[in-house]
Amino acid sequence: MSSFVIPANETVLVTGAAGFIGFHLCCKLLDQGSNVIGLDNLNDYYDVNLKKARLAQLEGRDGFRFVKMNLEDRDGIANLFAREKPAYVVNLAAQAGVRYSLENPHAYIDANLVGFTNILEGCRHNGVKHLVYASSSSVYGMNTEMPFSVHHNVDHPISLYAASKKANELMAHTYSHLYDLPTTGLRFFTVYGPWGRPDMALFLFTKAIMEGRAIDVFNQGKMRRDFTYIDDIVEGVYRCISTIAAPNPDWNPAKPDPATSSAPYRVFNIGNNNPVELMHMIETLEKAVGQTAQKNMLPLQAGDVPATYADVQALTDAVGFKPATSIETGITKFVEWYRTFYG
Repeated sequence: MSSFVIPANETVLVTGAAGFIGFHLCCKLLDQGSNVIGLDNLNDYYDVNLKKARLAQLEGRDGFRFVKMNLEDRDGIANLFAREKPAYVVNLAAQAGVRYSLENPHAYIDANLVGFTNILEGCRHNGVKHLVYASSSSVYGMNTEMPFSVHHNVDHPISLYAASKKANELMAHTYSHLYDLPTTGLRFFTVYGPWGRPDMALFLFTKAIMEGRAIDVFNQGKMRRDFTYIDDIVEGVYRCISTIAAPNPDWNPAKPDPATSSAPYRVFNIGNNNPVELMHMIETLEKAVGQTAQKNMLPLQAGDVPATYADVQALTDAVGFKPATSIETGITKFVEWYRTFYG
């Protein structure tokens, strides 16, 4: 583990610090002695009180400072970078959600494209050692070859959210190539756990079951998801920060590998490498809650993919870590947190 420790005197900028993954990553970084600047705009895409409760866990800790700002605030972001000179940047702030991208596409352009450009420019002009950023398993889109590999082509997204994440990877590659900025993109697979997002299935299902309401089960329950526990995600992200992206000496422009480059650019999957059928997830949740769910069986929704399954070999080779928390363990921990937090 010692090779994955970030020097204590170096500053890490984490955007989306009041978000689900950002909050947990900040906790990990602070536990390891890093200085952390946490940026978030505390928008109301989901319950702001949950974001504030996460933030309350961070504020007051040694080494943590919070900045409230939009990624698309060009001057604000430029000034923040110039003032703070972070050594590492982890960009987790984004407009999230596949379904919401059908309702409000402009939110994705503002945060995920304009905002990401501001992050890239900040890194380029201020000597950032490594930019790690959130991509998504949704970039695989219409791909059906399983498990999804970072070496596969991902040119057929089926939601604007997915397209914006694919665009982030392309934008990062451009900056890696033009300005020698090391960048690592992380394709997260269905992250869940304590302090999770209220718009995600596990949270929605738990709330509904405890309140005696029916749950909406899409694709007749035949969805398969590579549910990945938050602690596994954070360990993977933490190791990636200090494993600075480098050019692939074997990269061949005649047969280009999408996951690497002649520039200091990498893309990794972070998933549990073990897809779980939605009905099994629901059964596991029912046991943890101690109640049976009423179910509305519905067709597949627009923009959703029927299955996700991560090939994580590239991540394991690079940082020596593979997510492995079982759905049974993870859901039990989530339900315990939910009962405590919501009383």
